[in-house]
Amino acid sequence: MTAKAERWMREALTEARKGLGRTAPNPAVGAVVVKNGKIIGRGYHHKAGTPHAEPLALKEAGTAAKGATIVVTLEPCSTTGRMPPCTEAIMAAGIKKVIVGCEDPNPAHAGRGLDLLRQAGIEVEVGVLETECREIIRAFAHLQLTGQPYLTLKMATTLDGRIADAGGKSQWITGPASRERVQELRRSVDAMLVGTETVRKDNPSLMPRPQKGRQPLRIIPDRHGRLPYNCKVFMDGNPTLCLLGKKVPESRILRLQKQGVETLQFKSFAWAGILKKLGARGVQHILCEGGGQLAGSLLKEELVQELEWFVAPKILGEKGRPSVGRNWRLDQAPGFRVCESGRFGDDIWMRLQK
Repeated sequence: MTAKAERWMREALTEARKGLGRTAPNPAVGAVVVKNGKIIGRGYHHKAGTPHAEPLALKEAGTAAKGATIVVTLEPCSTTGRMPPCTEAIMAAGIKKVIVGCEDPNPAHAGRGLDLLRQAGIEVEVGVLETECREIIRAFAHLQLTGQPYLTLKMATTLDGRIADAGGKSQWITGPASRERVQELRRSVDAMLVGTETVRKDNPSLMPRPQKGRQPLRIIPDRHGRLPYNCKVFMDGNPTLCLLGKKVPESRILRLQKQGVETLQFKSFAWAGILKKLGARGVQHILCEGGGQLAGSLLKEELVQELEWFVAPKILGEKGRPSVGRNWRLDQAPGFRVCESGRFGDDIWMRLQK
């Protein structure tokens, strides 16, 4: 691996990040075409059903792509879906070398595209900035391997682990810099999830501010069908999916659908089964913003892959609302590893993964 290859891959990763929150059920992928030490073409996958990163970069490079190197964050696809295989576009362009960040995480496809390129006489290098490239497709990989969306739980707490005071007031525990980070998170995922009580008390829109072209699906659990019809998530025209229990009457379902809200009804309101259903619909990465009962349920069922945890330098005391509405024995407590940490204003921030 050369320093130049890493530099080019960082450019491809920059392209890939432009597609975060838009590409589900496909991964975010970036590519650059390099010739004589210069980038002559760039591309990233914009959304499912549109051209992939490689053909876009090759199109920008034009006929100059012949004899060039293409650098791509993920193994080029080798099967026909809504778009033709990227391996064919690379071969047709006369590319001499392909530098790949990581293999396709789907065991049925892993290595197949690379083999086809090698058989065509193209030099292939794999594993350049592999950790960074795998990180950017972690949600896609999780969905491919488990059938369930990747779930990030965001929590904003006080030093003593409270998410609201005794009266239920939670705005604002953390400062402006932390809240801006949350907006970035919302723009990086394709779905948002909050608990029923959060919708009832805070009436959030859950849309990122500014949206910058992102429009994540709001997933709203309302097991008993008691949320007001005039909640922002039911009224503002942005995409919303309401999860309902088996006893919710047909009249309510029809009313929500008339307002443009999608509905799914479940006989058993078990989160593992619900997430499987969401995964089958192509939901890839969910950001859950609580509250405490929902967070506790998801952690109890071991369905959380990642935490975004913000701690404000405040104390609310024993009557404040706990961040997680469940209890564990110490030897059974869920554990996570710290991947990143830092500060946003006066708040401490950690990103943790299983």
